[in-house]
Amino acid sequence: MYISRIVIRNFRSFDKLDVSIGSGTTCVIGENNTGKSNFLHAIRLCIDAELSSAFRSLAPNDIHSAVDIAFPNQVLIALEISDFAGKVNEEALVGAWQHKPGVARLIYRYRPKLGVREDLESEETEPGDLTRDDYQWEITGGGDPAHDPAEIEWNEDVGSSIRFSDLQSFQVVYLQALRDVESDLRQYRSSPLARLIAAMEIDTDEQDKLVEILQKANDAIAKAPTIKEIAEAIDESFKTVTGPAFAMDVELGLAESSFQAIVRALRILLTNVAMTKFEPSSNGLGLNNILYVSILIEYFSKRLAQQKSAGQIILFEEPEAHLHPQLQLTLYKALCGLPFQSILTTHSTHITANAPLKSYVVLTQVGEAGVASSVPAEEAGLEDGEIDDLERYLDATKSNLLFARKVMLVEGPAELFLIPALLKEVSGIDLEREEISVIPIYGVHFDVYAKLFSEEALPKRCAIVCDGDLKPSDANEDLKGEDDLPEPPDLKHLESDYVKVFACATTFERAVTYEGTLEMFARAADDIGAPKVAKRLRAGLKFVKDEDNDEKERSETLNQMRKIVLNTAKRFGKARFAQLAARHVGDATQIPKYIVDAAKWLTKT
Repeated sequence: MYISRIVIRNFRSFDKLDVSIGSGTTCVIGENNTGKSNFLHAIRLCIDAELSSAFRSLAPNDIHSAVDIAFPNQVLIALEISDFAGKVNEEALVGAWQHKPGVARLIYRYRPKLGVREDLESEETEPGDLTRDDYQWEITGGGDPAHDPAEIEWNEDVGSSIRFSDLQSFQVVYLQALRDVESDLRQYRSSPLARLIAAMEIDTDEQDKLVEILQKANDAIAKAPTIKEIAEAIDESFKTVTGPAFAMDVELGLAESSFQAIVRALRILLTNVAMTKFEPSSNGLGLNNILYVSILIEYFSKRLAQQKSAGQIILFEEPEAHLHPQLQLTLYKALCGLPFQSILTTHSTHITANAPLKSYVVLTQVGEAGVASSVPAEEAGLEDGEIDDLERYLDATKSNLLFARKVMLVEGPAELFLIPALLKEVSGIDLEREEISVIPIYGVHFDVYAKLFSEEALPKRCAIVCDGDLKPSDANEDLKGEDDLPEPPDLKHLESDYVKVFACATTFERAVTYEGTLEMFARAADDIGAPKVAKRLRAGLKFVKDEDNDEKERSETLNQMRKIVLNTAKRFGKARFAQLAARHVGDATQIPKYIVDAAKWLTKT
């Protein structure tokens, strides 16, 4: 079984969240302070028996800022659970929570106590006079399907109380970001190794043999002359201090002779080409992270094989912490391969680039006391083919648009190198400080990306900055094929409050070539090994700057310079030429208006 729907109301950063998720691995993504950790904590409030009840009695900062608890209100978190039919253990656990065929429901609520609700109804207590002492938490299961958790009022009773002990059958493992893995591996209570050993169910005979081995080791150590001398010295000193009433015999050994002592004393030992049988404390944090999760996965697998599971889930904050990009992907794919659900929060574009679009839950700041949430694959109106396209295109670079506050989509790397540099130098607009990500899509298929930006999917601004002809910048017009080229996409019909198109009349290289950028391109030509081009550009610049020359001839000369810049970019590679030009952006004094307009629209509140 798995959690298939999550509803959160009035909890921390969420005034209202309602998302459906799948049975595999879900990636919760978004910029900082959008509530990714709050999302996981909300799930734990509802279903994690290991979470201290102290956390369920909410503190003031656990309640959304728009809520005044002096007036009756509620914090509500609801989980809908699916796919348990026909599974004995799972049906036994959630059967009483079923609210419609095949779907169970748990609801955590923090609302006025029953007596307070009755006093409010009888008008013995006035709204506006309530304090935190008038509130309490409760967890109920099931309820009438007509009561949608997204609409339940604070004074409506839904479902029936559940025994908190029942939740202990549902295994929740929460892995917080930047945790002390080394300490967790060493501590008996928190170590996944101890859980794995317990799940192995070692029989009594084997336990007895292990204890016998430990006892023999203790006896051999105790008989060693120096160890024996130290033990006798401690024994004598101890008895002198305590006196005969409290005296106890003192010996030295590895551990007490019990199976539990053996389990507590066991240590993971590692070997590589440089070292033999060393403890994880000598390892890097990243590999210890992988080691910890690997043991945990084996423990879960044993529970499943022994059919002792009545549901389990991993809640994982930032699994990429301290990991090399390739190990990030290795860990993510391992989580995806598990036969149970996992939900992770991440800032890793390496993970999101490999995650299915349908697995994203995206949290977005909307500039007010609330956070927008969505599953873009469902809410952007995308067709299956478009989802496939996006999953191919959202590599580690382009998936950055999911984390950005605002987005500028451009055709290719030439725009990526030059636009941010020119805006900062000439117009004083620093796209990074404005949290605007420039994303090259390496083509003109902007329509697929543009569909992601809407009130329902990603409510953030997206400026499309493109050439007027919408021809791919790497297309070779000299090559003729048997078929006609497809019509360029009509982007204007995609414009909305969140999407706007800013196009030049020609190609980017022509559009960005002005009197105020010719020296920048001349220096780039010097760097790339084209001194004749640099000389012609500087000669053209001198002619254009001379106001004594005929205006028409100056305009024609500038057009010739534009052709030279475009041809040079094509000859040496547009990306490389733009990269070199960006080095000399300090020589630029002009920037095309359509680019400035795009930046100003994005920076507008």
